[in-house]
Amino acid sequence: MSTSLNWVGYTTIVRKEIVRILRIWGQTVVPPAITMSLYFIIFGNLIGSRIGQMGGLDYMEFIVPGLVMMSVITNSYGNMVSSFFGAKFGRHIEELLISPLPNWVILAGYVTGALVRGLLVGGVVILVSLFFTDGLEVQHPWITLSVLVMTSVVFAMAGMVNAIYANKFDDIAIIPTFVLTPLTYLGGVFYTISLLPEFWQKVSAFNPILYMVNGFRYGMLGQSDVSLATVYLVIGLFAVVMFAACMFLLETGRGMRS
Repeated sequence: MSTSLNWVGYTTIVRKEIVRILRIWGQTVVPPAITMSLYFIIFGNLIGSRIGQMGGLDYMEFIVPGLVMMSVITNSYGNMVSSFFGAKFGRHIEELLISPLPNWVILAGYVTGALVRGLLVGGVVILVSLFFTDGLEVQHPWITLSVLVMTSVVFAMAGMVNAIYANKFDDIAIIPTFVLTPLTYLGGVFYTISLLPEFWQKVSAFNPILYMVNGFRYGMLGQSDVSLATVYLVIGLFAVVMFAACMFLLETGRGMRS
C-alpha cells in the first residue's frame, strides 16, 4: 500500500511539473533555442571562423557540448527554483509536507520535472546545432547521457536549496546571476583550459562545471581536459552533498513552515 501511495504521489508531482513546462513552452523552450542560436552565430560562425580549431576540433563542433550543457544546467536549476519557490510562496508546499509522502518522493518528483525540462531544452539545442555544423556523431552515447542526466539532477537539487532559502522572488535570481553564470562561462564552454596559464588552470580545477562540460564533451566528441574518472567522482560527490542538503531541509522544514 505504501509503495502504491508513493508511486501515485511521485507521478502526480511529475505530471504537474511536465504540464507546467509544456503549458508555458514559450518561456521554457523557445528562449533557450533563440539564445543558443545567437551563440552559434556569434561564437561559432563569426568568431569561430577566425579561431579555426580548438583542441584539434573545428571550433563550431567544440562549443556544441558546452552550449548544450550550459542550457541543461540553466534550465534544470531554473525550473526547480521557480517551481518550488512558487509552491512555497503559494503555500502549496505545506500540503505536501504534511502528507504521508516521504520527503525523498517529494524530492524525486520535483527533480524529475526539472530533469525533463533540462533534457528537453538540451535536445532542442542539439537540433539547433545541426543547422550550424556538418552533423554530430556521438562517440560515447552512454557517457553522454549519464553525464547529462547526473548534471541535470545535481543542479535541480541545488535549485531546491536556493528556493527553500529564498524569501522573495529577487532571492531566486542571486545565485544564477552571481554564481552559476560566471562558473558556467569559466567552465570550458568556449575554450580548452590548456590555453590558460598554469595558475589559472589550477584555479579552474575548483570549478565543478568544468568537469561536467568536459565529461559531456568527451561523450560527444571523445575529447576532454580532465579524466573521465574524475568527472564522475566530482559529479557523484556533488550529487550526494546536494541530496543530503535537500533531505535535511525537507525533514526540518526550514524556510518552509511558518
